[in-house]
Parts: sequence; C-alpha cells; structure tokens
Amino acid sequence: MADEQQDVLTVNIVTPDGVVYDHRAKLVVVRAVDGDLGIMANHEPIVAPLQIGEVRVQRLDEPDHENRIAVNGGFMEVADNVASIVADSAERARDIDLSRAEAARERAEHKIETAKQTQNQDDLARAQVALRRAINRINVKHDAQH
Repeated sequence: MADEQQDVLTVNIVTPDGVVYDHRAKLVVVRAVDGDLGIMANHEPIVAPLQIGEVRVQRLDEPDHENRIAVNGGFMEVADNVASIVADSAERARDIDLSRAEAARERAEHKIETAKQTQNQDDLARAQVALRRAINRINVKHDAQH
C-alpha cells in the first residue's frame, strides 16, 4: 500500500475564489513560461511560472479521460507528489460557457482596435491579455468536446 501511494500525484488548482480542482492523477501537463511541462508522481521538487494556457490532467480514476482546465497565469509548485497550481483564475472545461467566452473574445478584439486607433498602449496591453484569456477558454472547451 505504501508503494502504491508513492506513485500517485495529487493535482490541485487554487484561485483567489477557492479550490477549482483537486484530484489524484497519473500525469499533469501545464504551459510554463519556458514551454510545456509534464509532471508524474515522484517528480523532483520544482516551481514554475505559468502562461495563460490549458492544464491537462490524466486522472487515476478515469484513465481514458483527460480533464482540461483553462488557467490564466500563476505558478505551479511540485513537492512530495503534490502539484499545486496557484492561478489568477481557472475554469474547468465543463464549466466554460462557450457563448460568454466568444463574447469576451469579441469585446477584446474591439478594445484592441479602439486602443490601436487612439494609440493607448496600456489599453492595448490589457485588451491583448483579455483576448488571450478568451481564446484559451474557447480552445479548452473545444478540446474537451473532442
């Protein structure tokens, strides 16, 4: 039994609003600043800053299914078979409202055009981040449906 526990990775994702995800997993893949990073049980301790991107989790209780979570930045810490992701915001694919995400993308695209016309670099940067977040949510929802 003790050996079995060593081969189990616990993945949890926390935002300022609380716990978004907490399951035992075989594998978690995140989009770190330096590229994709796959973590399995017994991984060396690591801390990695995350990009806006998709987190994919292969759960132990559903080996043929992969959970997908849209994560907006933050960082991941791995230690003692626990992968903890602390993010500004995160949303499981099953909870993403596609029409709201598409509306957010359209708003961000409009704000980008307005910021370019007025040459407002701060508004442009904020709108570009909002666009990346909206596209990430749309992609995560689409990927989970296939």
